[in-house]
Amino acid sequence: MRRWTRWRWRRGTVWTLAVLTGSLTVVAIRSAPGGVPLQLIDPVARFLLAVAVILLVCHLLGAALAALRQPRVVGEILGGLLLGPSVLGVVWASGRDWLFPAEVVTVVRLAAELGLVVFMFLLGCELPLRQVRQRRAAVTWVVAGATGLPLLAGAGVAWAGHELIAGPAHPAPLHVIFFGLAMSITAVPVLARILADLRLAGTPVGTLALTCAAAGDGVSWAALAILFGLSGAGGDPVVTIALAVALVAATVGIVRPVLAALIRRWEASAASLLPVLVAGLLGFAGVAQLVGLHPVLGGFLFGLVMPRESVVAAQVEGHLRGFAVTILLPLFFAAIGLHTSIGTVGGSAPAWWLLVAVLLVAVGGKLVGGAGAARLAGLPGRDALLVGALLNCRGVTELVVAAAGFQLLLVSPLGLTLLVLMALVTTALTGPLVRLVGPASGITGQTAVDYRTRASGAPATRVVTSTRAGRSP
Repeated sequence: MRRWTRWRWRRGTVWTLAVLTGSLTVVAIRSAPGGVPLQLIDPVARFLLAVAVILLVCHLLGAALAALRQPRVVGEILGGLLLGPSVLGVVWASGRDWLFPAEVVTVVRLAAELGLVVFMFLLGCELPLRQVRQRRAAVTWVVAGATGLPLLAGAGVAWAGHELIAGPAHPAPLHVIFFGLAMSITAVPVLARILADLRLAGTPVGTLALTCAAAGDGVSWAALAILFGLSGAGGDPVVTIALAVALVAATVGIVRPVLAALIRRWEASAASLLPVLVAGLLGFAGVAQLVGLHPVLGGFLFGLVMPRESVVAAQVEGHLRGFAVTILLPLFFAAIGLHTSIGTVGGSAPAWWLLVAVLLVAVGGKLVGGAGAARLAGLPGRDALLVGALLNCRGVTELVVAAAGFQLLLVSPLGLTLLVLMALVTTALTGPLVRLVGPASGITGQTAVDYRTRASGAPATRVVTSTRAGRSP
C-alpha cells in the first residue's frame, strides 16, 4: 500500500510538472520571434521565465528518472542537456536563442557559481574524516586502486586524444593530468542516495564505499588545487601555489577556531548563525578565486573545517541544502548544458572512438581498480566487486570538475562534452551494476558482515553483527 501511494504521488508530481512546463513553453512560443517582438520583452521577465523553465524541466525529468529507479540527478543532468544546443538548439533554435540570450546565460552562470560554492561547502561538511581515520588501512588500499587506476588510464586516453580534447591555453601535461583527475572522481552525495535506494546504507560494504569515495575525492581535490595553481589562472604559478598554501594554513589556524567559537556562541539559534556562515563562506570562496584557485575549492575547504558535532551547524547545513539542491543546482545543470553540444562528437570517427574509450576506461578503471584493491584489503570477492561498482558513480561532482576545467581552458568543448556524457552514463550504470553483482556476502535480511582489516596487512576477519539495512528516504 505504501509503495502504491508513493507511486501515485510520484505520478502526480510528474504530471503537475509536465503541465507547468507545457504552459511555460506556450508562453515562450507566443512571446518568441513571430509573436511579441524580442526587444519589447522585459529582461527581468525573460530571466525569470528562463529560470522557471530550467527548474521545471530538470525536476520533471528528475521525477521521471526516479520512477525508473535511477538517481534524480541523472534526470536533472538530462534536463540541462535538453535545454542546450544538443536538443533544444536542434529542434527549436530560435526559441532557444530567445529563451537563453547572452545576458540571461551570463546571469544563470553566475547563479550557478553560487550554487556550486554552497554544494562544495556541503560536500566538505559531510566528508567522514573520523571514518577515514578508523578504517585507514582498507581505505588506503581502495583509494589507491579506485583513484589511481582511472587517473592513469584516463591520462593515457587524454594523451592519445590530446588534439581533440585539450584546451587552447596550457601545456599538454596539464590537460592530460586534469583529464585523468576528472575521471577519478566519485560523487559522494549521489552515492549516498544510491546506497539508501539499494538498502546498502549503514552496511559495512556501503559504509566502506562511501568512506573511500570521500577520501578519494579529498585527494583528487587537493591535486586539482595544485593543478589549477600550476595553470597560472591567477598569474605566476609559483605565487599562486604559495598563496594557496598560505590560505590553507590560515584556514586551519584561524578560520577553524573562529568557526568553532561562533557556533558555540550561537548554539541555540541557527537563524542567527546562518547569515554569518553564508557570508563567511562566500567571502572565503571569493578569496580563493582571487588567490588563483577556483571558488569551489574555497567552498570545499570552508566546509572541511566546520565543526562536525554541532546541532546548530547541522541545522544550518539543512537550510542551505534545500535551496542549493532544489534551486541552484538545476541552474548549474542548465549552464553546463548550454555549453555542451553532443553535436561536437558529430560525424567524426576519432571523436566517437574517443567517447567509447572514455566510457570504457571510466567504468573499467573504477570497477577493476576499486574491486582489486578491496580484494587485497581482505574483502570477499562479491563485496569487493560491490565496492568497485559503487565507486563508479560520478554525478554532480564530476560536472563541477569538468566545468572548472572548461572555465580555466584546460579542456575543449569536446572534452567538456565527453566528461559530461561520462558522468551521466556512469551514474546511470551504478545501480544496475550493483544489482548485477548481487547482495553482499553475509547480508540476508537484517544481518550484515563487519570487516576489520588490521593496519599490519593481516587477512580480514568477518564478525557477524545484526544491523538494519538502510531504507530509501
